[in-house]
Amino acid sequence: MNRGTVIAGALELLDEVGLDTVSTRRLAKRLGVEQPSLYWYFRTKKDLLAAMAAAAMTPHATAPLPTPDDDWRTWFLDNTRSFRRTLLLHRDGARLHAGSTPTGDIDRIRRKMEFLVASGVPERAAQMAMLTASRFTVGSVLEEQADTAPGDGADLPANVPVIDHESAFEAGVRLILNGLVLEVESGTGG
Repeated sequence: MNRGTVIAGALELLDEVGLDTVSTRRLAKRLGVEQPSLYWYFRTKKDLLAAMAAAAMTPHATAPLPTPDDDWRTWFLDNTRSFRRTLLLHRDGARLHAGSTPTGDIDRIRRKMEFLVASGVPERAAQMAMLTASRFTVGSVLEEQADTAPGDGADLPANVPVIDHESAFEAGVRLILNGLVLEVESGTGG
């Protein structure tokens, strides 16, 4: 057993039982070890959850960084979609990620910001757009993952449209992008 094995086992447990039911006791049983042996790798459950959150973000955290030839608008949409897809990979992925500190991603975040600024996006507007897109995505996925029985809208009033989670996400992220485009075009920079 090593740190990676513990994290992998914890993510499998998360997918099976959900975040509320993940415990070091259950994880130790799953791994066939005594619970105190987990403390060799993680001093607290909070430390374990932080490591799980970081590992769960690997697909997004290892996606290619933007290149100078990329269109910043297309990249912004693709980056936000990648984040959403990654959060959806694990049961309660948005809850696991919410509130986590992106310690390993700081250099990647800095490079993404540099790309946006080099593409003509004012720095403050780029910061706010990235933060807004991130929080919007976590919130969207949180709602999607909490919706255990998406309905057909039969219980809604007749004048309320039924919008699936992906369509709602796409509409929201495009509104964020359109607001950022207006900031760039007006030169106000947020």
